[in-house]
Amino acid sequence: MNATDYRPPRLLRNAHVQSVLASSGVRRLLFRRRLSRLERTATEHLLDCGDGVRLLGLHTAQTAREQARGLVVLLHGWEGSVQSSYLLHTGSRLLAEGYDVFRLNFRDHGATHHLNRELFHSCRIGEVVGAVKAVAERFPQLPLGIAGFSLGGNFALRVALRAPAAGIPLAYALAVCPAISPRDAMDAIEQAPWFYEAYFLRKWRRSLGLKQRAFPDSALFTADDMRGNLRELTRSLVLRHTGFATLEDYFDGYSIAGDRLAPLTVPTSILTSVDDPIIPVADFRKLELPECVELDIAPGGGHCGFIRSLSLTSWTEDYIAERMLRHLQAPGIEVEAGTETAALGT
Repeated sequence: MNATDYRPPRLLRNAHVQSVLASSGVRRLLFRRRLSRLERTATEHLLDCGDGVRLLGLHTAQTAREQARGLVVLLHGWEGSVQSSYLLHTGSRLLAEGYDVFRLNFRDHGATHHLNRELFHSCRIGEVVGAVKAVAERFPQLPLGIAGFSLGGNFALRVALRAPAAGIPLAYALAVCPAISPRDAMDAIEQAPWFYEAYFLRKWRRSLGLKQRAFPDSALFTADDMRGNLRELTRSLVLRHTGFATLEDYFDGYSIAGDRLAPLTVPTSILTSVDDPIIPVADFRKLELPECVELDIAPGGGHCGFIRSLSLTSWTEDYIAERMLRHLQAPGIEVEAGTETAALGT
């Protein structure tokens, strides 16, 4: 299975339709019975990530097999959470394939604004590495994989870069439409239809309001800051709450453009689309990647969409399930004849 295999029907070939449907609550409602298994048996884990930082995640153990194939950590995108539709669908699919699933909330995502005083920003890679290491230590018996979407894909790739030095036994990493150059992504959002920036601003402002209520003793932003556009509010975040002197320095701090992924040694797949309206495909084509990294560019699919039919199922789930079956297997477990073919038709 490769990205060129993705061929949606004509009605779903618009990149913006794909991108909007990816996070649509309609998909959650349509498949609520399928998703309930992931949620019903999930257990909360408050992780010590080092330096006093705590992150919250949900672990669900599979029951499809006598022995789990492995454990997959799932990372949501910016202003998403462990409840995001794409994470629920992916987690449910992996559970059915025989993988344990751990969905991790980034700082200030989901209902976690009270856990840490300082604000989330995208250069906080150390705490996410710490979280994944804590997960690996809690479940040491299973081979470990990680998969992330959008900004979560960027984090997944940076975790994979740092895993060997951090002592994390990461066997495989997968990123769907990861942010490559934050500077280019900001430009793309500003040039895209208005509703992308409006969507992110609405969710971010709500999140900042929750953070302010959790820590009311000092003002996080001024009223003028909160009225600014996405670039202006991001610049205010950088100058008020990070150690970076400029917005450009901050963007560079979590960029994975050019040759920054060249030192990767963990087997990795990167899936994206030609028509992603948020992450320019040109950024992917400029990457300098080692042999252990597979770059797969689909002819369509929007941003993290890849909706394959009017049933609103996502081809991404097929792709992730197939790649995990290929790369992530507990010792002594073999893929049964016909398993992949049967699974990809579900």
